[in-house]
Amino acid sequence: MVRQERAVRTRQAILVAAGEVFDEVGYEAATIAEILRRSGVTKGALYFHFSSKAELAQGVLDEQVNALPVVPRGELCLQRSLDEALLLAFLLRGDGGDAIVRGSVRLTVDQGAPRDGLDRRLPMQGWERHTLGVLEEARAAGELLAHVDLVRVTKVLVGGMTGVQVLSNIMTGRRDMPERVADLYRHVLPSVAVPAVLAQMDFSPERAGRVYEEAVGARGRAGEGSRSGGLASAVSG
Repeated sequence: MVRQERAVRTRQAILVAAGEVFDEVGYEAATIAEILRRSGVTKGALYFHFSSKAELAQGVLDEQVNALPVVPRGELCLQRSLDEALLLAFLLRGDGGDAIVRGSVRLTVDQGAPRDGLDRRLPMQGWERHTLGVLEEARAAGELLAHVDLVRVTKVLVGGMTGVQVLSNIMTGRRDMPERVADLYRHVLPSVAVPAVLAQMDFSPERAGRVYEEAVGARGRAGEGSRSGGLASAVSG
């Protein structure tokens, strides 16, 4: 068990370091040597988990959706969709944020070499599946207008988020991304949401920080509960 936990921590350290390097210099300029320096692990440990730079980059890409803390469920599904987008904006901000999220996003939007072997569709497909699932919940809860095409709205929101983060990165180093995300949802949702639902929503960019604190707090409490449950099971067994 201890060995497994150590392996998980080592893999996570490698992914975080790789995310930092990929975010700063892109895939082509990133080097294994720099990732090793930042992660503090041995070359053998890195190659035990990832056989090449391409496999490591794919590992960062695959973690994009899973790296985000889970936004606590509220009364409105559409508010949760906006809150998840605001959380991503917060984690992408230029003055810190989450290294794996930032690195995976850069790997996703960079064109890269045709033969680099990376499947950049996976994180985008993951976001489309997730967003569609939330919209389906919103429809079941009566939050959407009857005519709404969920697949098309999903593509508008995911595509809009991609464009927003690219523009925000170019113009402000993503510092204004929560505001840009709030604007995207503020202008898209009136065409799909029931007016009474819109009246209850909070579109303020400042909400991003509050959502982050709530999500991280919920993750911490879940982790403590999981550890307590494991200990209780071990004792009772």
